[in-house]
Amino acid sequence: MKTTKKIILFTLLLFSSLGMYAQKFAYVDTDYILKKVPDFVQAEEKINDYSEAWQSEIEAAYAEVEQMYRDYQSEQVLLTSEMKIKREDAIIAKEKSVQTLQQKYFGTNGSLYKKRQELIKPIQDRIFDAVQQLAANNKYSVIFDASSDLIMLYSNPDLDKSDKVLELMGY
Repeated sequence: MKTTKKIILFTLLLFSSLGMYAQKFAYVDTDYILKKVPDFVQAEEKINDYSEAWQSEIEAAYAEVEQMYRDYQSEQVLLTSEMKIKREDAIIAKEKSVQTLQQKYFGTNGSLYKKRQELIKPIQDRIFDAVQQLAANNKYSVIFDASSDLIMLYSNPDLDKSDKVLELMGY
C-alpha cells in the first residue's frame, strides 16, 4: 500500500512539473515594428515639425528678453530709479511669460505631449492589440519587448515575432 501511494504521488508530481515547462515564450521589438509602420513615421515627422516651430518661437521670445536686458543695461545710467524698476519688472514679466509658454508647449502635460498622445497612442494601441492576438492565437504565456529596459542577454531569433505582429496589423 505504501508503495502504491508513493507511485501515485510520484506520478502526480511528474505531471504537475511537466505542465510548468509547457509555457511558451516569445518577444517582439516595438522599435522595429514602429519603424515599419508608415503612420508612425508620418506622426513622428508631424511631431518634429510642431516641436521645431514651437522651439523657434521660444528662442525668438528669449532673444527678445535678451535684447530687452541689453537695452536696459546700456540705458541704465540715464534712467531714474522708478524707470529702472519698471524696466526690470518688464524684463522679469517677459521672461516669466516665455517660461510659461515653454511649459505650455514642452511641459509634462504640454502641447507636445498631447500631440504625441493624439498621433502615436492609437498606433501603439494597434500594436498592443496585435500582440494580444498573437499571444491568444499561439497560446504564448509571455511576450517580451526587446526594445524596452528589459535586458535580454541572449534571444533566439526564432522567438522574435515582430514580423508576425506587423503581418497581423496588415503591414
